[in-house]
Amino acid sequence: MRILALDTAFPAISACILDEGAEDPESMETIAMERGHSEALLPLIERVMARVEGGFASLDRVAVTIGPGSFTGLRVGIAAARAIGVACKVPVVGISTFAALAAPLILEQKPGLAAAAIDARHGNVYFAAFGPDGRTALTPRVVSPREAMRSLGAGPVRLAGSGAALLAAEAAAAGTETEIARESPGVDIVFVAKLGLLADPGRAPPRPLYLKAPDVKVPEAAQIQPALP
Repeated sequence: MRILALDTAFPAISACILDEGAEDPESMETIAMERGHSEALLPLIERVMARVEGGFASLDRVAVTIGPGSFTGLRVGIAAARAIGVACKVPVVGISTFAALAAPLILEQKPGLAAAAIDARHGNVYFAAFGPDGRTALTPRVVSPREAMRSLGAGPVRLAGSGAALLAAEAAAAGTETEIARESPGVDIVFVAKLGLLADPGRAPPRPLYLKAPDVKVPEAAQIQPALP
């Protein structure tokens, strides 16, 4: 099985092609960017696909990160994944950024919990934790770093994501044993692909995982358009 994995959840866009059973992708590219995901994503996908034999016709599945993350980035990535799935007549699966961030930590098989924390701004983090077996120990939520650390107990805890340093600071104050295992704020696109190969298309739909409302809202007056005569 060959999968195309896409990530647009954070200040970057990434795509890779991975064959089932392979450790390394056949083709991969990542571009760091704060804005412009919609303009840059499709050309990046085309470059990645051009490097593999068979191109789009060789795909068996598409995986895409569904959040939490940038509202705009998620919409761009999910729309592209769905369009490719329809055009290629292949299933599309959604992968949470929590799972993608925690997967490398879980594979290390170290004791304690693996926690993914993403800076949600305004003094909060998006947060979830997983046991050594990969099962969800703490379901996704939006909480303060202090609340997150209290829910994790005495540790040890390994942290990943853009909110990891916030939790580590709270852990140091509370005397909880923690380790920031991954400094990168974004996900490893290869793990998005590997999780996508394992996912059940019937149970992992490519729908955005939003844990809070967007910071910027459309004024009510702009949401309701007057009827044309």
